Amino acid sequence: MPLSVAVLMDPIGAIKPAKDTSLAMLLEAQRRGHTLHYLEQGDLALRDGAPWARLRPLAVRDDAHDWFSLGEAQWRDLRELDIVLMRKDPPVDAQFIYDTMVLEAAQRGGVNVVNDPRALRDCNEKLFALQFPECCAPTLVSRDLAELRRFVAEHGEAVLKPLDGMGGRGIFRVKAGDSNLNSMLETLLAGGPHGEGRHFAIAQKFIPAISAGDKRILLIDGEPVPYALARIPQGDEFRGNLAAGGRGEGVPLSERDRWIAAQVAPELRRRGLRFVGLDVIGDYLTEINVTSPTCARELDAQFGLNIAGLLFDALEQRPAGSRAP
Repeated sequence: MPLSVAVLMDPIGAIKPAKDTSLAMLLEAQRRGHTLHYLEQGDLALRDGAPWARLRPLAVRDDAHDWFSLGEAQWRDLRELDIVLMRKDPPVDAQFIYDTMVLEAAQRGGVNVVNDPRALRDCNEKLFALQFPECCAPTLVSRDLAELRRFVAEHGEAVLKPLDGMGGRGIFRVKAGDSNLNSMLETLLAGGPHGEGRHFAIAQKFIPAISAGDKRILLIDGEPVPYALARIPQGDEFRGNLAAGGRGEGVPLSERDRWIAAQVAPELRRRGLRFVGLDVIGDYLTEINVTSPTCARELDAQFGLNIAGLLFDALEQRPAGSRAP
């Protein structure tokens, strides 16, 4: 039965179609005969507590130069739709949080919101991974400059990053005794020279296995796709993120990868996190991406997969109520 599917995303005209996972989802939904609607953050509203959105009919094409067409915008009650794909990129700021509250009202009205809006609020992509300490490298999350300095001294080499970044932005690799350490920490903490940080920062023990790639493992309803995309740093860059110039190379999941996925999967299902990307370096889980995981198109191209097809198989089997029992 055809479904009505809306996507909330960043401007579709600015995406890179050959690499955009949201576009892969939309192409698959259209191929199945579902009707597509498009909205951005400014298109959400609450009317007397009811969720509304300014929706535009959407058609998509797998064309690097001409990949979408939009119809005329119309305000509609979101509860008239079957599925809303929440694919807005970070930062998860106040406006993002407010969006999830409108989407939660739609969810209460029977709409399948993917991923679950409550989970999007609760599961910071870096902090959520720390619920599984057996999977993670030594990590400290703090606003205190002195504590973060002690962590770097203890482990000799660390990676420092903000809580709300994406694409490798704001990430530093630092060694104990580095004369720039204080400056890096002050930048991340948005504080002064005496440790009075306003923002949390993360310090994580440096994992040398990054040279073999930062693997992105995609899970659908807790089940991992059998291949990961290893994002391999290039030149003198230590970050593997594709946005930072990393090279993507598909690799089969290792036994350790599957073990990590198995530890995380029950909690993903419990929270209604239906499409998730795990970041794994060597033997360690570093992030759980829940907002707008990517890399599906690269894996599809390298291994002849249809990851969006697997997702829509799952959504069509359980079209309403996104949380597992």
